Amino acid sequence: MAGDDSDRDLGPCPLCGRPMLAGPSVDRHHWVPRREGGREAAPMHTVCHRKIHAVLGEREIARAYATPEALRGHPEIATFLRWIAGKPPEFVSPHRTTRRRRR
Repeated sequence: MAGDDSDRDLGPCPLCGRPMLAGPSVDRHHWVPRREGGREAAPMHTVCHRKIHAVLGEREIARAYATPEALRGHPEIATFLRWIAGKPPEFVSPHRTTRRRRR
């Protein structure tokens, strides 16, 4: 549809590297959570963003996982990235992930 930017290519997802298309499959991720003083954010697949927050607490993200490289090095995120690699860019998980209880 002309004028519809839902097919607009936003470049690769900084976490999984798959193409991002403007629309509901893309969120903004703060590399350091706002609650921890972060301001810098970037577009990221919604499913990738949800996985980060399902696996890691905000303080843990701020202290040790505030870059795509660090996130990719986390074992559970790395497993997720192998799984998501074959999904289409507009893939949105049909279920909501729950946060783990953090100490």
